[in-house]
Amino acid sequence: MTAKTGAPRRLIVGISGASGVIYGIRLLEVLRGYPALETHLVLTKPAERTIVEETSYRVADVKVMASVVHTITDIGASIASGSFRTIGMVVAPCSIHTVSAIAYCLTDNLLTRAADVVLKEGRKLVLVVRETPLHTGHLKSMLAASEAGAVILPPVPAFYNQPKTLEQVIDHTVGRVLDRFDIEHDLSPRWGENLSEGASTAPPGASERPSEASPQRRIARAKAAPETRT
Repeated sequence: MTAKTGAPRRLIVGISGASGVIYGIRLLEVLRGYPALETHLVLTKPAERTIVEETSYRVADVKVMASVVHTITDIGASIASGSFRTIGMVVAPCSIHTVSAIAYCLTDNLLTRAADVVLKEGRKLVLVVRETPLHTGHLKSMLAASEAGAVILPPVPAFYNQPKTLEQVIDHTVGRVLDRFDIEHDLSPRWGENLSEGASTAPPGASERPSEASPQRRIARAKAAPETRT
C-alpha cells in the first residue's frame, strides 16, 4: 500500500453565542492567509444572532471565510468523528454554557460533539472563554474542561505592546490562539522582541488609524448586544 502524502492540515473553528464574536471572525480572517490550512467552521444559533448584533458582518460574510461550513445540528458531519484528522479546535468566543457542556461531555450539538472528539483523540482544544465576573460554578466548569485536556484562553488584553487600536487588542488574543497550534504569525509584537527598538505594534498592512472595514469600526457601528447568551 502506498502512503498518501500532503494531507491538509485542518483546524476546527467553533463560534458560540458569547459576547466577543469578533475574536472568532478575526481568527477566520487571519487563517485565510494560510493556504495549506483547511478551516472547518461551526456556528451556534446564538452566535449567528450575536454576529448581527455586535458587528456589521452578516452571517454569510463570516461563513465564506471558512474552507468548510458545518450545520450545528449535523451530528454526522466529518468533524464529529475521531477518524477525521485535524490539528485541533478553537472555540472563540466560548460561552459558559458551551464550556460547561464540553466539560461534562454534553454533546447535544455539533460544536460540543466536535470538541469532545478533539479531547478524546488527544488533540488541542482552545477555549476562548468570554465572561466576567465568574462565580464558583463557572470556575468549576473551566477546571473540569482543563482537567480533560482543554486550554482555557480568556481574551485578556496585554498592554506591554502599547496597543493603539481595538484591532491590535483583538489581534493579540488571536495571536496567542495561533501560538497554541504553532502557527507562525506577526499579528503583535512579543515581549523582548523589538519592543525596545520602537517597532510599530500594528499588524502588517495596518495603519495607525483603523480603516472603515476594521473590527474596531465594525463594532463601533453595531447595535448594543444582549446581556445574556448561551
